[in-house]
Amino acid sequence: MTLPFRGCGAMPGFNRLLAFQVLAFLLILVLFYRQSVISERLLQYAAAATGESKEGDAKDASSVVHGRGNYGYGAEDLVVFYNRVPKTGSTTLMAVVYDLTKVNRFTCIHLNTTKNSHVMSLADQMRFTRNITQWKDRLPAVFHGHVYYIDFQRFGHRRPILIQLIREPLDRLISHYYFLRYGDNYRPHLIRTKMGDKQTFDECVRKKNHGCKPADLWVQIPFFCGMSPRCRVVGSRWALAEAKHNLLANYLVVGVTEQIPQFVAVLEATIPRIFQGASRQYLKGGKTHLRKTKKKILPNDETLSLLKSSQEYKMEHDFYDFVMETFEGIKQQTIYEKNGIFLPRPSRFHYEKAFGPDGKFHI
Repeated sequence: MTLPFRGCGAMPGFNRLLAFQVLAFLLILVLFYRQSVISERLLQYAAAATGESKEGDAKDASSVVHGRGNYGYGAEDLVVFYNRVPKTGSTTLMAVVYDLTKVNRFTCIHLNTTKNSHVMSLADQMRFTRNITQWKDRLPAVFHGHVYYIDFQRFGHRRPILIQLIREPLDRLISHYYFLRYGDNYRPHLIRTKMGDKQTFDECVRKKNHGCKPADLWVQIPFFCGMSPRCRVVGSRWALAEAKHNLLANYLVVGVTEQIPQFVAVLEATIPRIFQGASRQYLKGGKTHLRKTKKKILPNDETLSLLKSSQEYKMEHDFYDFVMETFEGIKQQTIYEKNGIFLPRPSRFHYEKAFGPDGKFHI
């Protein structure tokens, strides 16, 4: 007996199941596309807010120069201030920054003080803080100079992004001692203040002359402590505590001379609007040994032992260790090394669940 053929109507349950599966598949595709659009929009908002490219690896300066920065400043009115400690590698770093001014489209200005004084009067501090935060036609900008820490908020102005470099204190003093006597290869014909003095650092310490005493180690702490006369009191515990407080509360990042490539990489990852391409420029442009003292005689063990036993050295080295520990923490979270190159770590946050003031979900 042959059963009659009923066509498609023979399995209505199957057809309904198939239709349901097709609709479910289409719904999943719509939801997936919607989520992709949302994620793309949110990433764009995040990139605009941080001044970074979507990939977060700062590949092209053109992708970030018009972004907005989350620093209390927009990326286009960004202010970076580097109150440089002498003989810490600051000339090398600033040579890189000046090379980037054209490609990244920002201004770099040197602050020159009378007789190279690190101290500014209260009136000059007021004028300076007002000038660099409100000099609109020069922004974004990097300002740099050998001056002590300035509390911008004390004068009613937004604090710029503060950066710094410091160096092992005894190494810095020895380098500075011979620099004043022999100059360097950066400006070899410039006459330095102690030019012609052939006395070695060992002889200077033995004779207790100026420029090599334990008190002459007291340099880097005042640069972070500030303009108060108490900061310049050699051996002041208050000054050391104030320097540490300012470092943690007011500086974006402070690096060490012994790790300049890592410091440059951290700056590039953190402030790409200014430092985009800095690592590449540092390595490519021959800046790694830009400024080298012409002659430097290493001191003997007796000299080193004498200075290292001083209270001034112990306090300055305490501050140096504090900076090193702080920088290590920042470095580990910000960059990683690959084939000898320091690269920014990818962003580890994103935005979602974007509801507006109207209580509705926004794409």
